[in-house]
Amino acid sequence: MRPPVAPYLTVSPAMAAIAFYTAVFGARQKALMPSFDGLRILHCELDINGGSVMLSDAFSEFGHTRVPLPGELATSSVSLEYAEAKMVDTIFAKATSLGAKGETNPTNSFWGTRVATLRDPFGHRWILNAPL
Repeated sequence: MRPPVAPYLTVSPAMAAIAFYTAVFGARQKALMPSFDGLRILHCELDINGGSVMLSDAFSEFGHTRVPLPGELATSSVSLEYAEAKMVDTIFAKATSLGAKGETNPTNSFWGTRVATLRDPFGHRWILNAPL
């Protein structure tokens, strides 16, 4: 059963993003559909932290989707909630060691969470949270 809400990212190259999300977030592939051209991913569903994140390469022939341009900030973020504060530090360190750019280093927030934000090598922003 699919979750009632799941982010859908346009990421190119999608196979590189799948490898990054697997290495950093421990993502597991639930579905993978290559395109007919054999070069792109038409659809992928990943289980990340108990939720679904879907992604594909850009397919301009099917609409006006595109990947973020270099230096362009994405207008949405994916938020991940962890049970333990140390996971925020662990995931942030792993992500930045594999090419993500830290935007907010792990810190204890005034609202009672350990929080960090990063931008993955494909331009998407991720928010990491855990209770203190």
